[in-house]
Amino acid sequence: MRRTAARAGGAVMYSGADAAPAPAVGADAVPGPGPMQAPPAAPAQAAPQQQYELRTEFPFQLPRGYVDEAGTVHRDGVMRLSTARDELVPLRDVRVQENPAFLSVVLLGRVITRLGTLPTVHDGTVENMFASDLAFLQDFYRQINAEGHTRAAVECPHCAEPFEVELGGSRLGES
Repeated sequence: MRRTAARAGGAVMYSGADAAPAPAVGADAVPGPGPMQAPPAAPAQAAPQQQYELRTEFPFQLPRGYVDEAGTVHRDGVMRLSTARDELVPLRDVRVQENPAFLSVVLLGRVITRLGTLPTVHDGTVENMFASDLAFLQDFYRQINAEGHTRAAVECPHCAEPFEVELGGSRLGES
């Protein structure tokens, strides 16, 4: 059986040999027993769907800031969630193959969508950042791509009350 998703209404339609034939419609329709069909189903009560908005971009502020050729400091930026392609493409880069430590520079150059007033951000931009800003961005990348947080559920050893602890520092980018 082939399954095709219908765009209108969000229903899934099935087609193929085992699908029920479509009822005849119009002047050519012949009343009578015809093929055995299931009685029409009562309209099902749709379960309320939980509204979940996926956040794909996250603002950040660099601790020191990137200094461009003109001497302008850029601190405010936006990083998007990484895709599988973002993590695979840099592995083909010759610089990464020669030096695996370069992977994070190439990867960050792909997922940072905005930095200050720079027209574009690329691996050359990340390569010229201060080490503290690079460390911040590496931690921020891990934080937003690991389900948006670095918290762990723990239990108090004295009262057995569950609570969460932040493993990545108290603020974004801190370790």
